[in-house]
Amino acid sequence: MSTKIFVNLPVKNLNRSVEFFTKLGYRFNRQFTDEKATCMIVGEDICVMLVTEPFFKTFTPKSIVDATSTTEVLVALSAESRDDVNRIVQTAFSAGARRYKEPTDHGFMYGWGFEDPDGHIWEYIWMDPASIQSGSAE
Repeated sequence: MSTKIFVNLPVKNLNRSVEFFTKLGYRFNRQFTDEKATCMIVGEDICVMLVTEPFFKTFTPKSIVDATSTTEVLVALSAESRDDVNRIVQTAFSAGARRYKEPTDHGFMYGWGFEDPDGHIWEYIWMDPASIQSGSAE
């Protein structure tokens, strides 16, 4: 069995978050969705659990940061092309995301991102396949 990743993010308004990410083309696993949380499917082995703040607080003794003023994490996802990066980010802006920086172009790598309605930063990155060296971890 391959390793799966479940990123858990606190949200203020679950319905608003679902509506926002639906506009970006994401689907949700109804089996893991209720009024307190939902499972957003990012890839075959990648899910983001959008969890209401009161429910999120039951998982940790630490306080929840205000993602609009403090960076807790940068969620970075690959894209198929530069055009896909631009399309996703522009769609996010149209759906209410905030701009926090301009695109970054290193030639072989291009990235751009946005802040979602709760202030979480999402980066989409395209890397030229010809410039990626194959290698293995030791």
